[in-house]
Amino acid sequence: MNTAVEIAGVKFKNPVMTASGTFGSGMEYSDFVDLDKLGAIVTKGVANVPWEGNPVPRVAEVYGGMLNAIGLQNPGVDVFIDRDLEFLKKYDTRVIVNVCGKTVEDYLEVVERLSSQERVDMLEINVSCPNVKEGAIAFGQKADALYDITGRIKERAKQPVIMKLSPNVTSISEMAKAAEAGGADAISLINTITGMKIDIHKRKFALANKTGGLSGPAIKPVAVRMVYEASHAVKIPVIGMGGIANAEDAIEFIMAGASAVAVGAMNFHDPYTTLNVVKGIEEYMARYGVSDINELRGIV
Repeated sequence: MNTAVEIAGVKFKNPVMTASGTFGSGMEYSDFVDLDKLGAIVTKGVANVPWEGNPVPRVAEVYGGMLNAIGLQNPGVDVFIDRDLEFLKKYDTRVIVNVCGKTVEDYLEVVERLSSQERVDMLEINVSCPNVKEGAIAFGQKADALYDITGRIKERAKQPVIMKLSPNVTSISEMAKAAEAGGADAISLINTITGMKIDIHKRKFALANKTGGLSGPAIKPVAVRMVYEASHAVKIPVIGMGGIANAEDAIEFIMAGASAVAVGAMNFHDPYTTLNVVKGIEEYMARYGVSDINELRGIV
């Protein structure tokens, strides 16, 4: 029974990854999860300099998920290399570094700093965070801007590049095509959907940022639809995410066209979710006599 998948020439032991921003950079979950059993660890966003993130409160629970306006808080690329990448060297799993920035130059600086790091297998470029007021969200919502930044990153990157797409657009197919045209080796989607919660008792916004990114099971139907549309619009691999809580959810994304999947918000609810998804996929394959996970991709 083969669960291995390949994306842009990089082979993964199984299609299950962690979604950026929900798993730290691996160290934070290593007491609960055997990192060697995952297809890949996708790190929290890494910027060229430390970011403090948005003011609190910046997390709120909602029906079927959560809102967050963390604002990509991170210690910067230097600390990431010295601390997090060094920690990950002892594990036999793929490492995908999520890169964030406020300007094109910010992204390029991080990409160049990571170019010599052998432990980095791929880069995921976050141009779709709804909680950053600067450039990132604009890159992810305008096809021409996405095309431009993708091309400039590809000129500097030594590792394959995944562009992470925003669902907060008119046409996900158009954005997928722009990323492909810019030279992306793969795309990942969806990032969070912009939402809002008001505390009617305090008569104020639940988040200091007013709006935040909605994640969790509530967004899965939207995510599956967008993965289906994107996978039919481009020839490059698609990594699907958005509300995956179990193996059935993951298989649904694969059948919609995803080559791999990422578990996000459910890591907060149950830190063992990723391992349960890996095991559940294997059980599904055994139950239905599927010898190769790739047989299921895009089957509908």
